[in-house]
Amino acid sequence: MKPEIIKLLQDLNFTEYEAKAYLALLDKSPLSGYAVSLGSGVPRSKIYEVLNGLVERGEVLISHEEPSLYTPLPPQELVRLKKKRAESSFEAAETALDHYAFVSSNRENIWNITGTDAILARAADTIERAETRVLLEIWPEEARLLEPRLRAAAQRGLDVLLVVYGELDFDFAQVYPHDSSDEITREYGGRWIVVSADDREVVAGIVSLGADSRAAWTLHPGLVMPITEVIVHDLYIYELMQAHRETLEATFGPNLIELRRRYNAGPTGYSMAARLGLGG
Repeated sequence: MKPEIIKLLQDLNFTEYEAKAYLALLDKSPLSGYAVSLGSGVPRSKIYEVLNGLVERGEVLISHEEPSLYTPLPPQELVRLKKKRAESSFEAAETALDHYAFVSSNRENIWNITGTDAILARAADTIERAETRVLLEIWPEEARLLEPRLRAAAQRGLDVLLVVYGELDFDFAQVYPHDSSDEITREYGGRWIVVSADDREVVAGIVSLGADSRAAWTLHPGLVMPITEVIVHDLYIYELMQAHRETLEATFGPNLIELRRRYNAGPTGYSMAARLGLGG
């Protein structure tokens, strides 16, 4: 028997004895257990245990006569069976481990993410894990990069709501354009992203500084709740402006600029990114 074929079968979860018995049956069958032992080199004291294991997995068939005869599952059927079992195992493991990983995550930690690509990858994974709704504050550049995951979430029946700093046309999501997008971009010192999934997991940070971009990912309830409320608050403002823009702007200026001036940390040249020491 060729060692490389035995090794291939071992990679398919056969033991060495099982591989030898299966190959012996492929060479000639049907055979009795005694004949399989002679043809494979598997000790007689082990052969029936080995054959019973193969029979239980459906990889060898047994006749109901005396003595029992054995015949192998044809190779193509064996491979299909192994593939089907592996796929089922992977799917079950993915579901179980994803749930375990989420539930067992240390909810006291805040994880730092560096670099635009890594931040967007974490945002995409967060969106993919969501089960009920996804809230985002985002610029069109990053929204378009995340579009496949967002569209897939909407197709799964999730509510997808985006507060967008700029123009964006997503037919699968609820899109709320934010007023004063250019001014806010200058104030922030770049483009930022805030993602909240199911009100229990958030990613938030600056994404327009390339390798210098920084974000945080956390399940900490003390941060998830207020960060999520930032997005919800902007949705409130959007609805109020839609219904009462004339009155509100008469009091607080165009796009509520007087409120922004009152509560920002400087009248001109304010940059959140610079204040936080990001981007050099």
